[in-house]
Amino acid sequence: MSTLNPRQLEAMKYIDGPLLVLAGAGSGKTSVITRKIAYLIEECGIKPHRIFAVTFTNKAAREMKERVGKLLSGKNAQGISVSTFHTLGLTMIRHELEAAGLKQNFSILDSDDAQRLLADLLHKENSPAADRKEAMKFIIKKISDWKNDLIQPVQAVSVATTNEELIAAQIYEAYQRHLRAYNAVDFDDLIAIPTRLLQENQAIREKWQERVHYLLVDEYQDTNTAQYLLVKLLVGARARFTAVGDDDQSIYAWRGAKPENMIQLTHDYPNLKVVKLEQNYRSMARILTAANSVIGNNPHVFEKKLWSQHGLGDRIRIITCPTDRDEAERVANDLIHHKLINSRTWKDYAILYRGNFQAKAIETQLRELQIPYKISGGQSFYSRAEIKDVMSYLRLIINPSDDSAFLRIINTPKRGIGPTTLEKLASYAQQRGVSLLTACQEFGLAEALGQKKALVTLQEFAQWLEHHTREILETTEPVPEIRKLLNDIDFEDYIREQAPTPQGAEARLENINFLLTSIQGMLNKAESEDDKNIEAVIRKLVLIDLLDQQAEEDDSDRVQLLTLHASKGLEYPHVYIIGLEEDLLPHRNSIDADTVEEERRLMYVGITRAKQTLTLTLAERRKAGGDFRSTMPSRFLDELPHEEIEWIGRTSTRTPQEKQRIGAAHLANLRALLK
Repeated sequence: MSTLNPRQLEAMKYIDGPLLVLAGAGSGKTSVITRKIAYLIEECGIKPHRIFAVTFTNKAAREMKERVGKLLSGKNAQGISVSTFHTLGLTMIRHELEAAGLKQNFSILDSDDAQRLLADLLHKENSPAADRKEAMKFIIKKISDWKNDLIQPVQAVSVATTNEELIAAQIYEAYQRHLRAYNAVDFDDLIAIPTRLLQENQAIREKWQERVHYLLVDEYQDTNTAQYLLVKLLVGARARFTAVGDDDQSIYAWRGAKPENMIQLTHDYPNLKVVKLEQNYRSMARILTAANSVIGNNPHVFEKKLWSQHGLGDRIRIITCPTDRDEAERVANDLIHHKLINSRTWKDYAILYRGNFQAKAIETQLRELQIPYKISGGQSFYSRAEIKDVMSYLRLIINPSDDSAFLRIINTPKRGIGPTTLEKLASYAQQRGVSLLTACQEFGLAEALGQKKALVTLQEFAQWLEHHTREILETTEPVPEIRKLLNDIDFEDYIREQAPTPQGAEARLENINFLLTSIQGMLNKAESEDDKNIEAVIRKLVLIDLLDQQAEEDDSDRVQLLTLHASKGLEYPHVYIIGLEEDLLPHRNSIDADTVEEERRLMYVGITRAKQTLTLTLAERRKAGGDFRSTMPSRFLDELPHEEIEWIGRTSTRTPQEKQRIGAAHLANLRALLK
């Protein structure tokens, strides 16, 4: 407790009712959450297994659990549930399978599997959207939004207002029907299903409210409708919870997040206590003054001002460059000069940008100067082909109804089963109302296929998989059996044949070994009997982004390149934010959609990543489609405190028209605030 400031201490000790902690950037919110968990157990006598803490990323959940483990000892450290929202949802579904309409061995479809299923359904319906990428993206997003808002397929048809939405609603109905047939759920279901169960089933609701004696929610500003209701239904009338968030860092509206959920708390809980954490432990004072100045242009229900005891710090530099190429060159040279003068390491520097396309010019310059760098937000571990192949085998083992997994691995490696055979198999399975794997062993398939060789191949595959399924599920050491399965199909040889280079093959084999080692590690660390079986581990693996673990282990000395969205939650001694231009930051789409407030929050997030120095850059001309176009400095630059900035290379002042536009924008913000 002695390490907490007065406001943090107040937030930790308040347990009598609902609490909202407004935690500004770098204000030590994780310390408050972890110490409050320890306080609830050691001082308030709440049993560890009655305390639940939820956040949004596996990395945040791991860090929180590790820090709680260091504060507690013995039995007090066991049984606390610290997880992501989706992992909590998965736990609830596993305990309520019958009510959820699922069987024990259900699968979780990842985004690729879900997209493939939707594409198949669109082709079957001969929909014009089947071959249009933009139409597919719209349908995927629309179905996700409906699930996050707890809108069922029947309701979706009635609320559809355009022809595109009607097509999406009709496919939504077919999609859900197929998920039930596959005994599968998608990511959005992991929140939607338990929330609906709590809404509609009083016995289940009372059971879970009895289990959850105290709930802590991190990053509350990022919750969507379903997550808000899940929290509300779990805490019930007891309303013993702590919600920690920052409305100024809500940058995921495009993903369904609703920062207004923080305001909704004040309506749903009139006795809500609000504690503001405004002392920043990360940044120099000038950086915080700049952040406060920019975000102050957004309307606020909750006002807060960040402050720091770290000293004033350097002025914030704004550098205007002739072109985007000059911008990249200037940033790279400036960075290398600063490093040499101040004897810093490469990893002390981060270059942030609004869109991934901006990284190309920076990469070119860093390579020319032989500066080591790392781009965050690359390919997900689970999107790698070799990992998806192995995971599909494992998914089919725990759920024989998982047709998506079956189709991926039936010819991986090649077994000589052609598309015509698969089409006949699928048609037969659909008529019989069984899964593709089950259909492989039915007597009637011989007549449907008309080819003995194909029939024998499918039957042998089904029998082979059944054998390995028994070996893997019935042993206490499943990982060696999984390795046997892969050896049995000469998977290593297959990888070496498919890889473009020997080095690529080794990297892929190393990824597979990392996956199997991770499975063994999860089995070893499992705290409950429910989690000590391979079925539970495989389902959990679908939710865990192993890229986070790899990123933590990668402590190499490299400059960090990442988008502003990806930078949230991170911090660096020296930060460059590039592309401070209208139509880029704020983005043209946001300007057109009148959602500049979220872009301003994105700017605020970027500023508050910096600990010691902050440099903002822009180009007077930027290349687009092969041609240069003139740009206009971002409105956010005019919102910075003039006495705290040093503007280098500014060749012109604002025109009267620009000043009028900016003035109108400020007036609009003021009106919104008064409203």
